[in-house]
Amino acid sequence: MDQERALLDLLGLLELEPVPDRGDGEHFLGPAPLEPSSPVYGGHLAAQALAAAGRTVSAGLDVHSVHASFTRPAVPDTPFEHRVERVKDSTSFAARRVCTSQRGREVFALAASFHRPEPGLAHQDPMPDVPAPEDLPTYEERLTKAFGAQVSPLGKPYDQRFVGPLSFDVEKDPSLASARTQVWVRAKGELPAGAGGERERLLHACLLVYICDVTMLETVLVRHGVSWFHANGRSIDYTVWIHHPFRADDWLLCAHETPVAAGGRGLVLGRVFTRDGTLAATLAQEGLLRVSGGQGQAG
Repeated sequence: MDQERALLDLLGLLELEPVPDRGDGEHFLGPAPLEPSSPVYGGHLAAQALAAAGRTVSAGLDVHSVHASFTRPAVPDTPFEHRVERVKDSTSFAARRVCTSQRGREVFALAASFHRPEPGLAHQDPMPDVPAPEDLPTYEERLTKAFGAQVSPLGKPYDQRFVGPLSFDVEKDPSLASARTQVWVRAKGELPAGAGGERERLLHACLLVYICDVTMLETVLVRHGVSWFHANGRSIDYTVWIHHPFRADDWLLCAHETPVAAGGRGLVLGRVFTRDGTLAATLAQEGLLRVSGGQGQAG
């Protein structure tokens, strides 16, 4: 599957089917992912649940915060049912809670807040000085160099261009270890240009939530010189705050850092910048990371 086809498939997975009223909130059915990997990638659940929440919000309100909790591993062969609870509706704000279930069991929970933009104080941190994405090798080219064997395109709906070392590189050379990673990301393919309203902005927010979930825990492994050959991980909690509009099919710089790892969990904080330096979003994620083979002894 090529990456542009993968993006079209992802957009199809965000098209949710309303379920008849049951008297306990609004229900939407979301397709299971096309990839058979188990457990299901967390970004899939978060993006679908956000899409469901956004379907219930009045015009003029944009999502500004998303708080996700992964309660049980989900499997790839069964659709997801998203139950949306309308917590608050006012002129300026809307709040939604989403409970996502599969086979009658809750697997995911999301809280999302929507706000009507208004004038106020404004400031932001500057964007890091990094090479342009066009000047960096693709993720597959990086893996080819790390493994010494050709790695074909992975067929993902996104493109990644890492600025610094990958965890595979640091495992070979511990002197490259760092508590920070920087990676350019974008949806692979051009999204249809709409009228630029909140529904279009919601789609780009869903794609950001989907794409950025894959970038963050790598930072913990780079800090400790452990590759994915010797670790497995999954998201526990995932938060996204959105500050400014952006397009997910244009390059976004994710600048991540990990302040702490303890008890088998790693915390990663991130900032997402558009190409022109606008701080579009802030991220936080805690993940479970289990290491095998005596790796990860660095402090």
